[in-house]
Amino acid sequence: MMSLRYHVVSIAAILLALALGVVLGASALSGRVLGALTTDRDELAGQVVALRGERAAVDTRLQATERLVAAGAPSTVAGVLPGRGVAVVAAPGADPADVATVSELVTRAGGRVTGRLALTDAALAPDRADALRALVPRLLPAGAQLPTTTDTGALTGSLLGSLLVARPGGMDEQTTGPEARTALQALSEAGYVQAPDALDPAPGELALVVTGGGTDPARDSTLARMTGELDRVGAGAVLAGRTGSGAVTAVRNDSALRSGLSTVDGLEGPSSQVATVLALREQADGRTGLYGPVAGTFTPQTAPAP
Repeated sequence: MMSLRYHVVSIAAILLALALGVVLGASALSGRVLGALTTDRDELAGQVVALRGERAAVDTRLQATERLVAAGAPSTVAGVLPGRGVAVVAAPGADPADVATVSELVTRAGGRVTGRLALTDAALAPDRADALRALVPRLLPAGAQLPTTTDTGALTGSLLGSLLVARPGGMDEQTTGPEARTALQALSEAGYVQAPDALDPAPGELALVVTGGGTDPARDSTLARMTGELDRVGAGAVLAGRTGSGAVTAVRNDSALRSGLSTVDGLEGPSSQVATVLALREQADGRTGLYGPVAGTFTPQTAPAP
């Protein structure tokens, strides 16, 4: 007859055997898994190296293309804007170099920069909206009309449009120099604009609003609607911004604004800078488009210059 001790020893031996089997099996499995993972890691590392090489090659070609576009920009835009007046508005965050470059290209295209001003942070700040909304009607030139809205961006854009660009009725209806000077000086003193050479603007037809690449939903929406009113009051407007511009995205996401405004993204690149001038011509011809790397195209189908 088997004793209790025999049963205990037997059970212990069985458990020990099972444990040993599990350890040995796990060791073999772990070796196979580790080997597979090592192989996968090596393959992925190779793919990463290859992709980096492809990206470097694409970047090199892109840089070469942009250098070529920059070199040919003056001839590309030559004669595109014959005699057209363009008011240039710089939004907060716009790179001064971008503003200077596109302004020069407007001139090389045969156009005239009829006025330049820079919006301050206060012009787009939500906590200054009530004060600006109250100021706008007091500065509106005789004969100009504000849209039936309480939106600060639209109201401000309508006022700026009446000061900087021609109305659809013709150049004879443009706000007089003294009226424009008075209103712009008041906006400057209130801290909403900086206008070093726009306090006595000449009549313009088109508006170009230049912005940066930042994103702030409330301010972006205000700037988008402001630009929309510049388009409505004048003969057309273009909003151009750097890659990531929230204001450009806001226009493109709004079907009403998108139907009237042309937008350009990637303004830091020569291709988009040239596209901005071509988009101005497109606006003068009564057409609209979206341009830049994000939009996926650079060249509006502009009509030949007359």
